[in-house]
Amino acid sequence: MAEKQPVLVIDRETGEEFEEVILGEKWIRWAYQDASSSLIERILFRSPWLSRLMGWYYDSPLSKGKIDSTIKELSIDESEFADSKESYASFNDFFIRALKPEARPFEAGEGAILSPADGRVLVFPRLEEDVFVPVKGYPFSIHKMLPGISDRFVNGSLAIVRLCPADYHRYHFPCDGTITQSCDIDGPLHSVNPIALGAGPDVFGENKRSYTLVETANAGQMCFIEVGAFGVGAIVNTRSTGDVKAMDEKGYFKFGGSTVVVVFEEGKIRFSDDLVANSAAGKETLIKVGQPLASVVTN
Repeated sequence: MAEKQPVLVIDRETGEEFEEVILGEKWIRWAYQDASSSLIERILFRSPWLSRLMGWYYDSPLSKGKIDSTIKELSIDESEFADSKESYASFNDFFIRALKPEARPFEAGEGAILSPADGRVLVFPRLEEDVFVPVKGYPFSIHKMLPGISDRFVNGSLAIVRLCPADYHRYHFPCDGTITQSCDIDGPLHSVNPIALGAGPDVFGENKRSYTLVETANAGQMCFIEVGAFGVGAIVNTRSTGDVKAMDEKGYFKFGGSTVVVVFEEGKIRFSDDLVANSAAGKETLIKVGQPLASVVTN
């Protein structure tokens, strides 16, 4: 097995680096880094049956007992919850919890592009044609990720927001716009953790995912992609048509680590300087919904 390398993330609010707590880390490392696990990797991640079984369990009242231990293990802030933890009928009720409005303040100015989710973000200010390379990962292609619609985003700008089980799992539109197209793509459910990305599965080009094209008010066309992952009970999009405002809820992930990707056309937006610097150094940044992600480029 490869030598263990910690997953390090920069806290945007403090500027300090911390080691990420990974639920099931031992099993993820074994599945993706141990040569003896190749058959298990194919059974678990290339077939959806186990994730569906997990989804059933976490939707059932049987899972309610895991709420307290998860809050404690992952140091989740209960004061942000819109509802008390006692009100959740299952673990997934807790997992897709709403937050108090004041827990995620935002300023949606005319040229602002806001973070669509809580998570660990990497930004790519300008793609090399169609390629992006996450931390410790292999090259990935927007042509594979977005079959049939990718040409308009060649040389564009892309951000990956990786959600962990501790995070708020609802995601939101980063700016105003009009939805023009939505599509679901079936596929396997590899982990989106950097441990898995470093092992070579094409998470962005193979995993189950959904995309939504949005004609934004000020930043050209944007594609918003939800990438499924191991243990995800479902990708649930609650808005798939019509006009949207910045920070309108778009949907949510049920249990499991998941990822949101937003892609913009070439020359339309500029990512925040701190995110660019951290990403260039190969480090993810802990970000929250509604915090500044980018700004519109004005001529």
